[in-house]
Amino acid sequence: MSSSPGRAERPIHPLVVRITHWVNALAMLIMIGSGWRIYNASQIFGDWAFPKAITLGGWLGGALQWHFAAMWLLVANGSVYLTYGLASGHLRRRLTPLRPAEIGRDLVAALTFRLPHRLGVYNAVQRLLYVAVLLAGLVAVLSGLAIWKPVQFAPLTALMGGYDQGRVVHFLAMAGITAFVGVHLTLVLLVPQTLPAMIFGREIRLGSKAG
Repeated sequence: MSSSPGRAERPIHPLVVRITHWVNALAMLIMIGSGWRIYNASQIFGDWAFPKAITLGGWLGGALQWHFAAMWLLVANGSVYLTYGLASGHLRRRLTPLRPAEIGRDLVAALTFRLPHRLGVYNAVQRLLYVAVLLAGLVAVLSGLAIWKPVQFAPLTALMGGYDQGRVVHFLAMAGITAFVGVHLTLVLLVPQTLPAMIFGREIRLGSKAG
């Protein structure tokens, strides 16, 4: 009996999904870092501020330029992803159904480290988190517009409760997105085979074949 290296491959992530994923990651990194610098220039919660070393832009004007540039990149990239996801059925297949019983079951399994992971298949908790972060992204965009152009988008600003309240809504929406990114990175560390799949689109397993 002898063994030789072999590979098993199966499609997981389409090319459009992979490209928009990494473009989105870059845009979010810029928006979060520059957003923290913008926050420091006009703090919402007393004297609390983000360490300058983890902010982007250097000063308020520079941070705003980075923030707006990343905003347009994020909107364009998100439009491509949503158009593809809706037209191809990708979002429906990956993010539905959302059943409370399944969410509760998978949440208990996740908290007790007994939740199995299959590449390309989202469990109920993952589906809920992805839907939540998409909604948080929508709130972040709308609240961002409301505080960027409060006169031109006066009805939207009023919907947010005014300019000052709109800043709080924007901050909380971005905080939710940042928390999602943190959980996402933690899961990548716990299940490292998810990273090559998002780069190459396929799972590649090295094994052996008996002959």
